[in-house]
Amino acid sequence: MMGDEDAVEIDGGVMEGGGQILRVSTALSCLLSVPLRVKNIRAGRSQPGLRPQHLSGLEMVRDLSDGQMEGGEIGSTEITFTPGKIKGGAHVADTKTAGSVCLLMQVAMPCVLFAASPSELRLKGGTNAEMAPQIDYTVMVFKPMVEKFNLTLDCDIKKRGYYPKGGGEVVIRISPVKQLSPISLTDRGTVTKIHGRAFVAGALPIKLAKDMSSAAVRCIRKEMRDLFVNIQAVREPDDQAFGTGSGIIIVAETSTGCLLAGSSLGKRGKNADKVGIEAAEMLLGNLRHGGAVDDYLQDQAKFTVTKSEDEESPKDAYIIECQGIGMINTNL
Repeated sequence: MMGDEDAVEIDGGVMEGGGQILRVSTALSCLLSVPLRVKNIRAGRSQPGLRPQHLSGLEMVRDLSDGQMEGGEIGSTEITFTPGKIKGGAHVADTKTAGSVCLLMQVAMPCVLFAASPSELRLKGGTNAEMAPQIDYTVMVFKPMVEKFNLTLDCDIKKRGYYPKGGGEVVIRISPVKQLSPISLTDRGTVTKIHGRAFVAGALPIKLAKDMSSAAVRCIRKEMRDLFVNIQAVREPDDQAFGTGSGIIIVAETSTGCLLAGSSLGKRGKNADKVGIEAAEMLLGNLRHGGAVDDYLQDQAKFTVTKSEDEESPKDAYIIECQGIGMINTNL
């Protein structure tokens, strides 16, 4: 048994009781070199405890930090994690399911930013999964926005994978930073461009992608008639996708460099028009609230937030101001 009397204890059942509190606390434990005990893991879910995607993420952080972990097994509702020194190099995480590769990235990325050398994370699982960011969102929105903090993130989609088998593979390359730069992002500006991609893979016909695209464009033009909307309909090459899947992502770019998005996934029995309209309505909702980021980026970027501020708050808007810990990479 490892000595864990000094471990920080986290209740994994608070708030929504999902996997996010486990990912955030594990990454913080790794970065701050503080032992961690998480109880009641995913207590708010229909299947509590560790699922394959959570376990594979924990194992990757354990390995990249030369750490130790107890309770690391499928179904476990409690783990104890003791981190070591963060190291760069090549690391692999394989959910062996359709578990999201983007959520694997969320737990590992903050850690390897403060490694001693560049890192390559080979992540295997689902690239376009429910209850998780689509890999297209990671590439089209998360990557360019988070790089404003003065980091470099390379995302190479080797193969896409869908529910229920997964089979996707993404390679993430990250160079360490000495310190993250603060940003101020409070002026949304005006929307200058709307673009996106509607995709099908496997046995599905390209017509479904075209229907998703057309329905989304019609929905957007009801509110934004003067702006050109370009949503490409694509069929993923058979050698670059595993299984059958479909979906759409739509991104709005603004005059101040903000990116906001809406997305939706297709599934058996779900009308293609409905998929496109869902994504369009999500985007329009994110644009109506007037914020500089959409609902999902607000959540995903919190780990890299150091400080954002503005002298004058827009009417009916919220300003999130965060004075970060100013973490310095002592390995560089």
